[in-house]
Amino acid sequence: MMAQYLEIKAQHADALLFYRMGDFYEMFFDDAVAAAAALDIALTKRGRHLGEDIAMCGVPVHSAEGYLLTLIRKGFRVAIAEQMEDPAEAKKRGSKSVVKRDVVRLVTPGTLTEESLLEARRHNFLAAFAQVRDEGALAWVDISTGEFRVMPCPPLRLGPELARLAPREVLLSESAPATASDTVTEMGAAATPLSRGSFDSSSAEKRLCALYGVGSLDAFGSFARCELSAMGAIVDYLDLTQRGKLPLLQPPLREMADRLVQIDAATRRNLEITQSLTGGREGSLLHAIDRTVTAAGGRLLERRLSSPSRDLRDIANRLAAVRFLVEQRGLCEDLRADLRKAPDMDRALSRLALDRGGPRDLAAIRNGLAQAARVAARLQDDAPALLTGAATALQGHDALYAHLETALVAEPPLLLRDGGAIASGYDGELDEARHLRDEGRGVIAGMQAEYVQATGINSLKIKHNNVLGYFIETTATHAERMLAPPLNETFIHRQTTANQVRFTTLPLSEIETRILNAGAQVQELEKRLFESLRAAVLDQAARIAQAARALAEIDLAAALADLACAEDWTEPKVDDSRAFHVIGGRHPVVERALRRQGQPFVANDCDLSAGDSAAIWLLTGPNMAGKSTFLRQNALIALLAQAGSFVPAQEAHIGLVSQLFSRVGAADDLARGRSTFMVEMVETAAILNQADDRALVILDEIGRGTATYDGLSIAWATLEHLHDVNRCRALFATHYHEMTALAGKLAGVDNATVSVREWEGDVIFLHEVRKGAADRSYGVQVARLAGLPASVVNRARVVLEALEQGEREGGRRPKALIDDLPLFAASAAHVEQRAPKTSAVEDRLAAVMPDELTPKQALALVYELRDLLG
Repeated sequence: MMAQYLEIKAQHADALLFYRMGDFYEMFFDDAVAAAAALDIALTKRGRHLGEDIAMCGVPVHSAEGYLLTLIRKGFRVAIAEQMEDPAEAKKRGSKSVVKRDVVRLVTPGTLTEESLLEARRHNFLAAFAQVRDEGALAWVDISTGEFRVMPCPPLRLGPELARLAPREVLLSESAPATASDTVTEMGAAATPLSRGSFDSSSAEKRLCALYGVGSLDAFGSFARCELSAMGAIVDYLDLTQRGKLPLLQPPLREMADRLVQIDAATRRNLEITQSLTGGREGSLLHAIDRTVTAAGGRLLERRLSSPSRDLRDIANRLAAVRFLVEQRGLCEDLRADLRKAPDMDRALSRLALDRGGPRDLAAIRNGLAQAARVAARLQDDAPALLTGAATALQGHDALYAHLETALVAEPPLLLRDGGAIASGYDGELDEARHLRDEGRGVIAGMQAEYVQATGINSLKIKHNNVLGYFIETTATHAERMLAPPLNETFIHRQTTANQVRFTTLPLSEIETRILNAGAQVQELEKRLFESLRAAVLDQAARIAQAARALAEIDLAAALADLACAEDWTEPKVDDSRAFHVIGGRHPVVERALRRQGQPFVANDCDLSAGDSAAIWLLTGPNMAGKSTFLRQNALIALLAQAGSFVPAQEAHIGLVSQLFSRVGAADDLARGRSTFMVEMVETAAILNQADDRALVILDEIGRGTATYDGLSIAWATLEHLHDVNRCRALFATHYHEMTALAGKLAGVDNATVSVREWEGDVIFLHEVRKGAADRSYGVQVARLAGLPASVVNRARVVLEALEQGEREGGRRPKALIDDLPLFAASAAHVEQRAPKTSAVEDRLAAVMPDELTPKQALALVYELRDLLG
């Protein structure tokens, strides 16, 4: 056995080997050590090899999926070796013959299909990057839904595209440069190297033609060599990992970068589009607005937010669908009620295609088609094109639905081997076999009653196990009566255990044969009928997949309509102009958080409309006033509009945005030796080098990570470059008030500020954005609100006043003022520590013990305090 294990393991050295041993998957040697540590299970030993103990651990087959999920999340690949024959067959070859085993599947992060291993509302993409000379291409597939796409992707665009797709695993040629592997790792995906042969474009074309059963790929589009290479690598890898059982893949769709808003990785992270800065879904835009009621609708929403469109026709069609359902509230609610009952047909179909499906996957197809018919019936001809087109795809499945409805029980079991999936009346032979099996069970019960009466032993039972089959069991005391005449002529002794004695009879042996044959026949018939139903479903897989996509499209439109009505969102005007005019804009995530705290969100206007020149707002104001929120909310409004959603504003006119750039917040990258300031400069450089005149750029606190004059000069030059070279629409927040002078020098720059009020030394944030410039940053006041010690705050005020006075008196540099300022250690003598004044009311309250007051005394105290205020 160990020789067989080592032989299989040698073929899959880079994966943990799950070696099937009866009801367990067992691991040995280094695999056992690694798996035991990762799964927190016991590490034991079994036998010896080359003079050393063999480490071993195992997991039960019935709960293996949970262990697989843990291993995959921790970066392991798992090869599953199953028993390919019954142990009884192996014994026929000799008592020491080893059961045949072989790997039936490689489980990797990008090839998961099991429901328990996947997130229902997220795609699980497997991607491949190919490079042919200077050209690159990226292909990706979700084998759990069949989606298959490819796009041209120069090496420099690999990072942003991986950030958009968030694949779990990326295939790279073994000859790919190290930078490609580094980029994949940075994006949080597993990098899997393949041989150069897997990426050969000529072989790839043949693989793809064989997959789709066509002589040429011309019907699917025209693909470059590097695109064929990437797609071919995916098909080759799926053939390897699925051991020849290729999933149902939709014909490849070619995406073009110029049809989507370009968003780089830093911008996605800063805007928290699909995940928050902490890495989870909660706190993201997606989490705040997701009202879809189906898993497929949730996945479609994530795709739309990750890839906003630049196609005005697509945007208009999506907005028209949302508008129609906003106006038809009753229809929208009815659709959502029907959609809530729609299962995930995409993933059920995929499992059936890979022969990993069960009766419940067939039921999911049946129930999904039933809901599809109900949804289609609700949509009339006067609906927008997007909805009527989806309704068409939902129709024409009556025959398959009727077939599945007749064949399947209402609630099938999870596993086919559990039995009872096929409905009574569907197949006469199965009904007859079931009747015999079930009648046999009744006969056994009747025989037990007869034997109890014949022997007078009430505790006599007829039982069954896999070794003896059916047998009669009684206690040793009662057995003496059965072993004595005349009962010994009927009851034949079979086995004696510590406390029981077991018998059989000739009639019992005969009925056992009948029952066993009937039970096996039922299992075989159900398996055959299941395969017949599976084939019928797969025969219409393409049309079922279209229906599944149509349900997702309707679900998304209805969800966005429900969101718009509930949150008072408005339809944006999106056109080919360079306008950007938002009235009463709000940040959807922050507004939601404030609402939970019972606080209102202060809406603000933004006007970056530009003719042929740049349109930039230079935003000043203190920290905590809401500058970053204002910047982000306008970027998100543009993103939502081009994703085809209504937006959180009273009115919005968005001229088509080609690129979205955000440089907000600060973080270092210690793993790559980058300081916070270095990261800031790298991200800023990417914006200045790539932004075109259709871009929307939001920048916050450029240059704050270095010396004051260095930072000011960098921020100044950056703003000039955005205005003169990029000529884009931008929001530029800064604490460098000196920059407000640029508004008078650059035609496309306007000053704006976030309003605050000072009251008795405190700063009150109004969160209102208005035209004009801030006169100060209120940093000392914010520091006091943050809880800095009073001595530090008071000292800061003294230093600030000295610095400002020096500036007024001739611009003395800070260094020249040091001698005029007392040392901090001696500051107590120079900083007047005034005891806070107290009032008579405060003095009186300080002397009160509330718990000791009677109601009458408390009322008297109120009158007394009023008199003191008097």
